[in-house]
Amino acid sequence: MSRCQEPKVALKGKFVSFEGGDGAGKSTQISLLSRSLTDIGISPVLTREPGGTRLSEEIRQWILHEPDAIDPVTEVLLIFAARAQHTVEVIVPALEDGRWVLCDRFTDASYAYQGGGRGLPFEVIESLEAVATRGLRPDLTIFLDLSVEEGVRRSGGRGSSRDRFEAEELEFKHRVRSTYQEFARKNPERIKSVDASESIEEVHAQVKSLMHHCLGVSID
Repeated sequence: MSRCQEPKVALKGKFVSFEGGDGAGKSTQISLLSRSLTDIGISPVLTREPGGTRLSEEIRQWILHEPDAIDPVTEVLLIFAARAQHTVEVIVPALEDGRWVLCDRFTDASYAYQGGGRGLPFEVIESLEAVATRGLRPDLTIFLDLSVEEGVRRSGGRGSSRDRFEAEELEFKHRVRSTYQEFARKNPERIKSVDASESIEEVHAQVKSLMHHCLGVSID
């Protein structure tokens, strides 16, 4: 396992994000990690993107479930507007209080979906990131890597409840996954890839191992 990112000194808490495509199991693994952390006396804040605040959840509804087409530039601006509010209202205050934050997606998702998927220049996303998150990045990002085909199979039962990204064509999903993989290669100290094709229990074991090696937390 490669060396992990050096911990931040300005914030007392720990920020862990989970990334991945359709059906990768992010919600399941966040829930399992939350329980494991709670068992050792760490009560984490669970949140998600887009979302996490009243305003950000309303924006989430527009982005994911409105039937009208959204221009890619409009989409990325809405996502970063939600992220800005989420960062200042939920994430930073929790970290300043010494809390752990487990987040279902963060800025890496914008590089993967709006950059890789939609084709927006990464420079645009970098500029928005600098403004919206004030330079905040997770202490650890767990990328649950799963083949596009397996992800579609797993999420196929959602039917009409699928969001706009889940309904995208396979080519879009492949671009998203490739971007995630590229970012994991370029940021090995922060982004750790986990084989999400394994069983739920095996993936959770890998996540717990990362907690120990990267953040110094031992979970039985």
